[in-house]
Amino acid sequence: MRKIILGILALLIIGGAIYASKVIVDSKTAPKPRVKKEVKIITTDTITNSTVSIVIPANGNLQAKRRVELFAEVTGVFKPTGILFKTGQEYRAGQNMIIIENSEFYAQVQSSRSNLNNQITAIMPDLRLDYPSSYAQWQSYLDSWDMNTTTPALPQPIDDKEKYFITGRNIYTTYYNIKNLESRLGKYRIRAPFNGVLTEAMVTEGTLIRSGQQLGEFIQTGTYELQVAISSEFAGFLKVGESVELKNISDAKVYTGKVSRINGKVDQASQTITTVIEVKDDNLKEGMYLTANLDAQKIENAIEINRSLLQNENQLFAVEDGELVLKTIQPVHFSDKKVVVKGLENGTVIITQSVPGAYEGMIVKTEEQAAQEKANQTETDQSAIK
Repeated sequence: MRKIILGILALLIIGGAIYASKVIVDSKTAPKPRVKKEVKIITTDTITNSTVSIVIPANGNLQAKRRVELFAEVTGVFKPTGILFKTGQEYRAGQNMIIIENSEFYAQVQSSRSNLNNQITAIMPDLRLDYPSSYAQWQSYLDSWDMNTTTPALPQPIDDKEKYFITGRNIYTTYYNIKNLESRLGKYRIRAPFNGVLTEAMVTEGTLIRSGQQLGEFIQTGTYELQVAISSEFAGFLKVGESVELKNISDAKVYTGKVSRINGKVDQASQTITTVIEVKDDNLKEGMYLTANLDAQKIENAIEINRSLLQNENQLFAVEDGELVLKTIQPVHFSDKKVVVKGLENGTVIITQSVPGAYEGMIVKTEEQAAQEKANQTETDQSAIK
């Protein structure tokens, strides 16, 4: 009996202890944690819709607008001209660039001239008797003819009889043979077709030049062309004569060019169209790498923003009553870093920099508001100290 009573008492004590501990635990209320509201400081801008130009970036290397590859059409030794035929040498229009030894061929031309002179002299007695009205002009021709210069044009016959008479003496045949030789004689001397610079020289003085051999390359300086490939979707917006902004690789220098030609054929592989931009500047050099910005289209009532500000491709964070709200917009054109959008009302305040972890309803402050609150707090602290 004693053991039973002690066992019951032990169970009662243990049950009471469990009940008491449960009551104590249930009666203890944990304090609610205080949620600290984080306020982001942002930079903003107020929207003003305007006309935005869609700029198409393109790049390429400059090429001289006027270029001549020099080839020899005759054979001979390259004679000195007084100016070294070297890369970078400048020439004025009409200045001798290459002179090829022509003494042998020149003697052949002189022989043909003398032959023509003898033929005309031989018909002078017949002209005096049969064609007295033509005699004076042929005599004047012989008197004014200098054998060391280009053969002048033959006198025009007065009538068909005189023409047949001159033709029967092979004078016209001899004359045109001489003009052919004189034309070839001029090829022994190569002159600069325009003011420019020699960019490539393949021969030097004393070299034996052969017919068909390439001698060098000559370009005009100051005027260059830039060929760029533009997407075919903008082909309808490009126009000849439009101004184009050009920059060098470091963006340190800006040049102004204009669209001079637009190819009428689209490249099937790349679906691009070749556009040629002409630019004039004495500081430019052939082969320079330039970037062009072409104005392709103008969008009314739009703005241009950074692509990083887009949310879900068609939304943008705006600020209303100190909170972020999502605005639905209409993207019009994407570039590498920018996007042109429509659909925002004038006066809408948007963020200008991405906010990490941003969400709709986030409480934000502008930099100006944060600076003003800091200034007010400083004044309050100084007043308390006094």
